[in-house]
Amino acid sequence: MRRAVFGIASVLLLLIEVLIGMYATGWVRNYLGDVLVVILLYTLWRTVKPDLTKCWYVLPTAILIFTFGVEFLQLWGFCDRLGITNRLLRIIIGTGFSVEDLISYAIGCIPCYVTELLISRRNL
Repeated sequence: MRRAVFGIASVLLLLIEVLIGMYATGWVRNYLGDVLVVILLYTLWRTVKPDLTKCWYVLPTAILIFTFGVEFLQLWGFCDRLGITNRLLRIIIGTGFSVEDLISYAIGCIPCYVTELLISRRNL
């Protein structure tokens, strides 16, 4: 049951992200999209692996580290240094570092931490 809920959430979040990418501007595209992408990564992972880890905070922390890592690769110029010219890949990976993106990723992890904590407490 949990897998289905996370799967449906993943599909909905992916659709929202695509719509944001295609039509949104301003803070919705710049910040809300980054907040939602973290939640999307979380729901995708929980769809594939719905079982909890021993510590409730491990998955959200791993996602936060991953998103920070991608953002710091942008600071390094990852796409340009590797000669990535595919437009879609450049959009997915990103090409510009922003501290605001790091803050958005951290905000996006909050509901993930809360969800993990609630699920772990319910399973005790």
